[in-house]
Amino acid sequence: MQTLDHDSLRYRILESAKNFKTSWIQLGEALYTVWKDKLYKEWGYVKFETYTAKEIGIRKTTAMKLLKSYYFLEKEEPVFLTHDYASSADAALLPGYEAVNALRLAKDNKKIGPQDYRHLKNEIFEKGKDVREFRQDLMDLIREKQELVPEEAWKKKRLSTVKRLLGTLKSLKKEAQVLKLLPPGIIQETSGLIKKIESEINV
Repeated sequence: MQTLDHDSLRYRILESAKNFKTSWIQLGEALYTVWKDKLYKEWGYVKFETYTAKEIGIRKTTAMKLLKSYYFLEKEEPVFLTHDYASSADAALLPGYEAVNALRLAKDNKKIGPQDYRHLKNEIFEKGKDVREFRQDLMDLIREKQELVPEEAWKKKRLSTVKRLLGTLKSLKKEAQVLKLLPPGIIQETSGLIKKIESEINV
């Protein structure tokens, strides 16, 4: 984008848009402090949601999203709280609290790995993806991973079962050998079977 005159209407609109899109961060920070330190009780409210609803006209769900999204940025992505980021980023790409909250939930999802999270973060902060599109991408990603789960689960189950079988065989073979419960020939065959199973799991 070309350099704009700071006194121009176009520049003022851009700055106003940035302030509008990042104002939730200041509100989230303040609400987090109120919630954490229970300041609402000092102001005559028994519950946090009563304070947010009656004094500032925000439902509890929205207030919690705001403060959790702020805390998420403070803890996980503090660079996005800096003035430099807000001032240098394109107004169209600045994320709202709904998008950040969706990213927060994605990071806590055990089905999302570090590489997937980096990709999703890029979609939010670098590409300014709309929260609805982001949620759809997230659902598609999880669905894709779930399609791989049956085969992976089968492999883990197989390995676990075969290892238990191996351990049981070794234990019983040793007991039968010590107590002379079986002829030496069968003990020898059992040893051969144990070696075959070990080769199956690359022990």
